[in-house]
Amino acid sequence: MRKALAAAGLLLVGAATAIATVGLHQIWWGFVLAFTATFVTAYALPPGWWSRLAFVAGWAAMLGWLTVPRDAGDYLVSSDLAGYSLLGLGVVLVVFAVATLPRPRMRS
Repeated sequence: MRKALAAAGLLLVGAATAIATVGLHQIWWGFVLAFTATFVTAYALPPGWWSRLAFVAGWAAMLGWLTVPRDAGDYLVSSDLAGYSLLGLGVVLVVFAVATLPRPRMRS
Protein backbone atom coordinates (compact mmCIF):
# COMPACT_ATOMS: atom_id res chain seq x y z
CA MET A 1 0.00 0.00 0.00
CA ARG A 2 2.85 2.40 0.81
CA LYS A 3 4.56 1.71 -2.49
CA ALA A 4 1.37 2.39 -4.43
CA LEU A 5 0.84 5.70 -2.63
CA ALA A 6 4.46 6.69 -3.20
CA ALA A 7 4.16 5.78 -6.89
CA ALA A 8 0.96 7.81 -7.24
CA GLY A 9 2.63 10.81 -5.60
CA LEU A 10 5.68 10.47 -7.83
CA LEU A 11 3.45 10.26 -10.90
CA LEU A 12 1.90 13.58 -9.91
CA VAL A 13 5.29 15.15 -9.16
CA GLY A 14 6.60 13.95 -12.52
CA ALA A 15 3.57 15.40 -14.30
CA ALA A 16 3.96 18.74 -12.51
CA THR A 17 7.66 18.82 -13.39
CA ALA A 18 6.81 18.18 -17.04
CA ILE A 19 4.30 21.04 -17.03
CA ALA A 20 6.97 23.37 -15.67
CA THR A 21 9.49 22.06 -18.20
CA VAL A 22 7.15 22.69 -21.12
CA GLY A 23 6.36 26.13 -19.77
CA LEU A 24 10.03 27.10 -19.52
CA HIS A 25 11.62 25.26 -22.45
CA GLN A 26 11.56 28.26 -24.84
CA ILE A 27 13.81 30.35 -22.57
CA TRP A 28 17.42 29.13 -22.61
CA TRP A 29 17.95 29.43 -18.86
CA GLY A 30 14.51 27.91 -18.25
CA PHE A 31 15.40 24.89 -20.36
CA VAL A 32 18.70 24.44 -18.52
CA LEU A 33 16.92 24.78 -15.16
CA ALA A 34 14.16 22.35 -16.13
CA PHE A 35 16.65 19.86 -17.60
CA THR A 36 18.77 19.98 -14.45
CA ALA A 37 15.81 19.72 -12.08
CA THR A 38 14.34 16.78 -13.98
CA PHE A 39 17.55 14.77 -14.18
CA VAL A 40 18.66 15.52 -10.63
CA THR A 41 15.27 14.37 -9.35
CA ALA A 42 15.31 11.22 -11.48
CA TYR A 43 18.88 10.43 -10.44
CA ALA A 44 18.19 11.08 -6.74
CA LEU A 45 15.25 8.69 -6.64
CA PRO A 46 16.17 5.06 -6.03
CA PRO A 47 15.93 2.87 -9.12
CA GLY A 48 12.77 0.81 -9.18
CA TRP A 49 9.28 0.34 -10.51
CA TRP A 50 7.66 2.27 -7.67
CA SER A 51 10.10 5.19 -7.48
CA ARG A 52 12.22 6.38 -10.40
CA LEU A 53 10.11 4.79 -13.11
CA ALA A 54 6.91 6.22 -11.59
CA PHE A 55 8.35 9.74 -11.68
CA VAL A 56 9.58 9.34 -15.26
CA ALA A 57 6.30 7.76 -16.38
CA GLY A 58 4.37 10.75 -15.01
CA TRP A 59 6.81 13.13 -16.67
CA ALA A 60 6.74 11.38 -20.05
CA ALA A 61 2.96 10.91 -20.03
CA MET A 62 2.37 14.59 -19.35
CA LEU A 63 4.89 15.59 -22.00
CA GLY A 64 3.15 13.31 -24.49
CA TRP A 65 -0.22 14.79 -23.61
CA LEU A 66 1.09 18.35 -23.95
CA THR A 67 2.57 17.71 -27.42
CA VAL A 68 -0.83 16.95 -28.94
CA PRO A 69 -2.11 19.88 -31.01
CA ARG A 70 -4.85 21.99 -29.45
CA ASP A 71 -8.28 22.64 -30.98
CA ALA A 72 -7.14 26.00 -32.30
CA GLY A 73 -4.31 24.32 -34.19
CA ASP A 74 -1.48 25.59 -32.02
CA TYR A 75 1.16 23.61 -30.14
CA LEU A 76 2.75 23.99 -26.71
CA VAL A 77 5.96 22.36 -27.95
CA SER A 78 7.23 24.05 -31.08
CA SER A 79 9.15 22.43 -33.92
CA ASP A 80 12.45 24.21 -33.32
CA LEU A 81 15.66 23.35 -31.49
CA ALA A 82 14.14 23.90 -28.06
CA GLY A 83 11.10 21.73 -28.84
CA TYR A 84 13.12 18.87 -30.29
CA SER A 85 15.56 19.10 -27.39
CA LEU A 86 12.62 18.77 -25.01
CA LEU A 87 11.39 15.66 -26.82
CA GLY A 88 14.93 14.26 -26.82
CA LEU A 89 15.10 14.88 -23.09
CA GLY A 90 11.98 12.79 -22.71
CA VAL A 91 13.46 9.89 -24.67
CA VAL A 92 16.74 10.02 -22.74
CA LEU A 93 14.87 10.17 -19.44
CA VAL A 94 12.74 7.11 -20.26
CA VAL A 95 15.79 5.14 -21.43
CA PHE A 96 17.64 6.12 -18.24
CA ALA A 97 14.75 5.01 -16.01
CA VAL A 98 14.28 1.68 -17.78
CA ALA A 99 18.00 0.94 -18.03
CA THR A 100 18.50 1.42 -14.30
CA LEU A 101 15.66 -0.86 -13.19
CA PRO A 102 16.83 -3.58 -10.81
CA ARG A 103 17.45 -6.94 -12.40
CA PRO A 104 14.85 -9.60 -11.71
CA ARG A 105 15.84 -12.14 -9.11
CA MET A 106 15.99 -15.82 -9.93
CA ARG A 107 13.48 -17.95 -8.07
CA SER A 108 14.56 -21.34 -6.92
